[in-house]
Amino acid sequence: MSSLEIKTSTNIYHVYVDVKLRHKLPSFLEKEYSNVLIITDSHVEKLFLDDVIHSFGTTTKVSYAVVPAGESSKSIENYFNLMTSAIENGLDRHSLIVALGGGMVGDLAGFVAATYMRGIDYVQVPTTILAHDSSVGGKVAINHPEGKNLIGNFYPPQAVVYDVETLNSLPEKEVRSGYAEIVKHGLISDEAFFNQVMEQNILSTFNPQILKKHLIKGISVKANIVETDEKEGNIRKYLNLGHTLGHALEAELGYGKITHGEAVALGMLFALQVSEKVYGVTLPYDTLYNWLSKNNYPLHLSRVDKYVLLNRMKKDKKSRDLKVQMVLLKAIGQSTIEQLDDEQLIQFLENFFRELVKG
Repeated sequence: MSSLEIKTSTNIYHVYVDVKLRHKLPSFLEKEYSNVLIITDSHVEKLFLDDVIHSFGTTTKVSYAVVPAGESSKSIENYFNLMTSAIENGLDRHSLIVALGGGMVGDLAGFVAATYMRGIDYVQVPTTILAHDSSVGGKVAINHPEGKNLIGNFYPPQAVVYDVETLNSLPEKEVRSGYAEIVKHGLISDEAFFNQVMEQNILSTFNPQILKKHLIKGISVKANIVETDEKEGNIRKYLNLGHTLGHALEAELGYGKITHGEAVALGMLFALQVSEKVYGVTLPYDTLYNWLSKNNYPLHLSRVDKYVLLNRMKKDKKSRDLKVQMVLLKAIGQSTIEQLDDEQLIQFLENFFRELVKG
């Protein structure tokens, strides 16, 4: 079993990665809980909920709440309903919330934990590749119709228990989504790692052992950044490579129309193209484009209004004084934050979508 330690300003927690961990979840917790609420979605419920419930045995009161699968469930309505569920099931400040699912469930359940009675313990039990990123670092949030993750907090879990056996159930779309964040970790950290991922045709030659190595590397990249900058005051912003346009696309197209990772993949392409123009450098735009195309990422969207996208990008959490700040690259592993004016961005967006159509 692989284990990584993450230090935060409020606690130290571990990320455990191996198979069948969902069957022994309490063994990874540093204290016992008499009341546990498992929050999951309608897809994961059928696959893994019973396993996690049974792992607690008969001495712990275990209840559960299920939200519809999909990004649209990260809403104020579901948040309120889950708070009601926590109250009705008698959770107190010594209880535990288990976030069982992908990134949506982790963000939503984590935000419930962060705000219920001003904060109770929770543990992340990710079941998607994408969640290797979102489950680590303590960012929890729900969406607003005007933008993704605009209502949230920094609130670290007590543990991340990553049973990679659950990934065998993922459809191709979710594999694509998750691997976009692995690619991101390569771009912001390590050219050799990025090239290693580019050599894998993830959908036609899916290899669980290679995936596990990629996941552990990705988690370690994020862990190192989060420990240095827990509250995103500086270098943690680099983890948002591709997210400025990606989040805008998700909000504009409607949450769930394309996956988070698919939107981020387009955002990374855009960031590489902008970086080349701003810094006069050569980056692996073609390499990434070809890899995304080979793995069936949606690269040709129906026409999106660039002015609407610009306004959504201004609502990104990195923006200041209604000016867009994007994570760019001077080289692989050399991230920067650049403030771009509206006229520049409109031209960059126009060129980007024109190139996508030609591609």
